[in-house]
Amino acid sequence: MGDLIDMARRLRRGDVEPTQLVQQAIERIGDDPCGAFAHVDRRGALDRASALGTPPSDAPPLWGIPLADKDLTARAGMPTSYGSRAFVSFVPEHSDPFALALDRLGSVGIGKTSTPEFGLTGYTENLVGPPARNPWQLATGAGGSSGGAAVAVSTGVLAAAPASDGGGSIRIPAATVGVVGLKPSRGRLPFSNGLDSPGGLSVAGAITRSIDDAAYFLDALVGSAQHVHATRAPRHGPFLDAVRREPASLRIGVTTTSPWDGWTDTTLDPSARRAYESAGAFLSVAGHEVEELVWDPRGYPDMFTTIWRASAARIPIPTEDLDRLAEPLTAWLVREGRALSAERVLAALQAAVTFERETIAAFASYDAVVTPALAMAPQPLGWFTETGDPEENFARQCRYAPHTSFVNVAGLPAITVPVTSVSGERPLSVQVIGRPGGESTILAVAAQLEAERGALPFPPAP
Repeated sequence: MGDLIDMARRLRRGDVEPTQLVQQAIERIGDDPCGAFAHVDRRGALDRASALGTPPSDAPPLWGIPLADKDLTARAGMPTSYGSRAFVSFVPEHSDPFALALDRLGSVGIGKTSTPEFGLTGYTENLVGPPARNPWQLATGAGGSSGGAAVAVSTGVLAAAPASDGGGSIRIPAATVGVVGLKPSRGRLPFSNGLDSPGGLSVAGAITRSIDDAAYFLDALVGSAQHVHATRAPRHGPFLDAVRREPASLRIGVTTTSPWDGWTDTTLDPSARRAYESAGAFLSVAGHEVEELVWDPRGYPDMFTTIWRASAARIPIPTEDLDRLAEPLTAWLVREGRALSAERVLAALQAAVTFERETIAAFASYDAVVTPALAMAPQPLGWFTETGDPEENFARQCRYAPHTSFVNVAGLPAITVPVTSVSGERPLSVQVIGRPGGESTILAVAAQLEAERGALPFPPAP
């Protein structure tokens, strides 16, 4: 299956019909050996594709493209479990704004990609269905919480996948399976933009196989609706144009510092360090001014864990029914969150605002900042949960990906991009972080890294 932009062009020219692309995607899913999907609506997807007819002259950007919602996004009439057995039979009557936007953009929903329970973890293993497996090594996990979306793109089932990111949930799985994961700035999108979530953490975004496709998807989402909040990121589109312009010499900071340093072991494994160092070296050779960024984030673990627990407290399940939840970690987060005092939650939210200001100030002299995408190689299925201790589980998640969640707290745009390309091997990635509203710059930097890397390989067939 071709990439997103090529697919959109072929549809507009009439070279291929939506039903053909949907049928191809369904055939590629097969028996879903990697656990990418929580639900596949085969008959409904083909009916919706057939109803599109011929492409109109003003076809929206995603017209006829087969996509699948992350199973945290409610779509009217389609099972939505939120990765939890407590909602395994739930079929919503109304669609979320993200699903409505994808409809306006002309896409064809084929089902739901798998996610952990309520999207609360950086791995995708729940009791609703099989775990999302890393197609490069099936005994390891695909990351999370957009693990199914990342697998669907990595294996070529989908050209792109809508996703969401509250602490790394787009970037972690994208890096785990070796594809592109884009998290926009807080307020960039007209919906699901962080302005209506606790601490402003969770935003919608996309997982793709190329930087061009990530920019194209972002352009589509930004133009899909009117903003409903007064605060939003400045408009600098179209982003696809920015990708295709050679950036001027930029000042780029590189750092392995994480706000989790000292709270847990954030030491980089050799593969993560190799990717990080090779990216910095290439950007220097490419003419950018690259230097070590020195910053000293403080007080982060208590602030973030407080907000994360407070967010979990909102899950609509009575405290006495928490045994309906599949994950001990989920129940622990909910109980801990509901035990927090209003004073402590408000203090954490204020600390997050301070952290946002201090991080933006620390990064202000750089056009972009490069960090490792992950600190560790993909871990075996069950590694995060094997001790049965929710606190150790959470610590392992921070150890695996210590450089993602702080970007959500600061509200900055970020993208994970593979920087290695060896046939038969999982691509290794780095993260590029931008200034507020700086998607154009990080897309341009990521495009340079992509061009240096070469063609992105597909994983072997499972």
